[in-house]
Amino acid sequence: FADRYRVITADMRGHGQSDKPPGPYSVPMMARDVIDLLDGLGIGSTHIVGLSMGGMIAFQLGVEWPERVGSLVIVNSGPALVARTVGEWLRIRQRLLLAQLFGPARTGHFLSKRLFPKADQSLMRLQFIERWAQNERDAYLASLRALVGWSVLERIDEIRCPVLVISGDRDYTPLELKREYTARIRDAQLVVIEDSGHATPVDQAENFNDVVLEFLARVSMTENEEFQQ
Repeated sequence: FADRYRVITADMRGHGQSDKPPGPYSVPMMARDVIDLLDGLGIGSTHIVGLSMGGMIAFQLGVEWPERVGSLVIVNSGPALVARTVGEWLRIRQRLLLAQLFGPARTGHFLSKRLFPKADQSLMRLQFIERWAQNERDAYLASLRALVGWSVLERIDEIRCPVLVISGDRDYTPLELKREYTARIRDAQLVVIEDSGHATPVDQAENFNDVVLEFLARVSMTENEEFQQ
């Protein structure tokens, strides 16, 4: 991506090298952090790519700050985290319970097996475990709690920028749900990447990059045509 675009990657509050203030956190709060970062860098409108929690933040940006969003790429995510079935409720509670009881390090071991289940993905598992162990327990829990019950589902028809929704064919976010919300967005398309779980940019990096670059090129071409008119 860096060969064609100015790429900015940001650790959200509570993650990586960013500050980890005491909770509670919220998705609107984290979206505001992104806007503050863009303001600090002197960036107006930009393309937003978000995976999982990042996709939720991207949706929040799309409905709250549409003038700052040139396009959205939503990866294995959705515009709400509200349990619709007992199974979904149990999965959410399990994630919170694991983090509370075992902390980020041991939770990383558990999640790595779900994200990268294949024998030839051992290096991906190790890298994930190492990075996940760097999270701080309280900040990680605050981030998880920020997601539970959050929703902008009722507002997604307000989104006017081009939207690319990417789903791994084995992602645990239901594909049917992605089809439903994609159909509600005016200028959105859904692409399913085969042989991929929740971490599509990692387990199918080449295919993922090709799909996103093609989308961004198409968006840029449309913007140029509109400017010339």
